[in-house]
Amino acid sequence: MKFKKYLAENLVPPLLGIALFILFWAVLAQTSENLPGPMKTWDSAVALFSDPFYQKGPNDQGIGWNILASLQRVGVGFGFAALVGIPLGFMVGRFDFLNKMSAPIVNMLRPVSPLAWLPIGLLVLKAANPAAIWVIFISSIWPMIINTAMGVRQLPQDYLNVARVLNLSEWKIFTKILFPATLPYMLTGIRLAIGTAWLVIVAAEMLTGGVGIGFWVWDEWNNLNVEHIIIAIFIVGIVGLLLETLLVKIAKRFSY
Repeated sequence: MKFKKYLAENLVPPLLGIALFILFWAVLAQTSENLPGPMKTWDSAVALFSDPFYQKGPNDQGIGWNILASLQRVGVGFGFAALVGIPLGFMVGRFDFLNKMSAPIVNMLRPVSPLAWLPIGLLVLKAANPAAIWVIFISSIWPMIINTAMGVRQLPQDYLNVARVLNLSEWKIFTKILFPATLPYMLTGIRLAIGTAWLVIVAAEMLTGGVGIGFWVWDEWNNLNVEHIIIAIFIVGIVGLLLETLLVKIAKRFSY
């Protein structure tokens, strides 16, 4: 009885949603001669993933290599953003003078479209791959700074007053008070940043070229291979969902 209830509450709704989505897609494909239907796209996906790691040249590689190239760029840009953004967020939240000094800069630059930074990256770094990583860095750093600083500012002042009475060093305050209290906010910023980074890399690669899921989508569009474009949309969504799920599990594991 409990198993049936579990299936009815947790398995049936998502399966029903997927079925309705596929049905809508199939009906839409019947009304448009250029849009491939679910079965045609599925056949193309089976053929595509039968050999995902082939190499026939620098710009003719399997979908697996393109996904890995995009993940590598996201990992590097995201890693640099974490190294800079998280410590900066702690300092902005900890020191009021630094917060007031950085607020106009953050508030002015945060709403800028990530792709607007791409020409600056190409101009300074002189190469497409570092420029794409730069775009990931600049788009990922703001959620980390803002959420980490917010977590520090949410800390009750009584905690810091006790730390002063006990004459704790700044390092002790950070490791014993600030870091545990700020960790949930910091992980939220990281989760938002990785979602933004994965979203931006596809658009950045469309403009910079090379190997990557974004360039692959643009190349398939030039070849008028709409089935592969739809497959790429699902790939981007699934990889983004997996990254999000992983970070949510990490956040639950380390929440205080």
